[in-house]
Amino acid sequence: MSATRGLKEQFWDPIAGFGVTFRTIFRKVVTEQYPFDKQPTAPRFHGRHQLNRWPDGLEKCIGCELCAWACPADAIYVEGASNTEDERFSPGERYGRVYQINYLRCILCGLCIEACPTRALTMTNEYELADDNRSDLIYEKSDLLAPLLPGMEQPPHPMYLGADEGDYYRGEFRPQPRADEGGTQ
Repeated sequence: MSATRGLKEQFWDPIAGFGVTFRTIFRKVVTEQYPFDKQPTAPRFHGRHQLNRWPDGLEKCIGCELCAWACPADAIYVEGASNTEDERFSPGERYGRVYQINYLRCILCGLCIEACPTRALTMTNEYELADDNRSDLIYEKSDLLAPLLPGMEQPPHPMYLGADEGDYYRGEFRPQPRADEGGTQ
């Protein structure tokens, strides 16, 4: 009796599977009009990375390489260098001289963001990262840096917001007089 029952189940299984097809065959098709009608992403969407700046234009990246160490896909390459008084790119002792993210390897997990001690690296909502050339998917520092906003100055330049890097990191911004405004710096 169980052998007969097994044959009946084997006979009805494909028909039951087609039941899903027959139930959905007459439903209205939902088609996304993606390239022409772009829907907004969720507010916490992990998209393209961005290297942020301080309000005076100095870079937040201190070249510590913690983001590269935290990356499980080994997609980030950072090479730090020391700031000098003549050439200052960040308020700290060091800055990221070379910064690259390989989007062929990046899995957009956000672990690099969590590892950054200065919040220099964040993720934007930009998700269109496809390209027809593999070398264009390796973003350099110039591609990742946030744009200069009004009131910012292109580095290298002295610190304009405080006497030392501690003022920057604590957010205790006290504008210093600029050399071009008659102040001493």
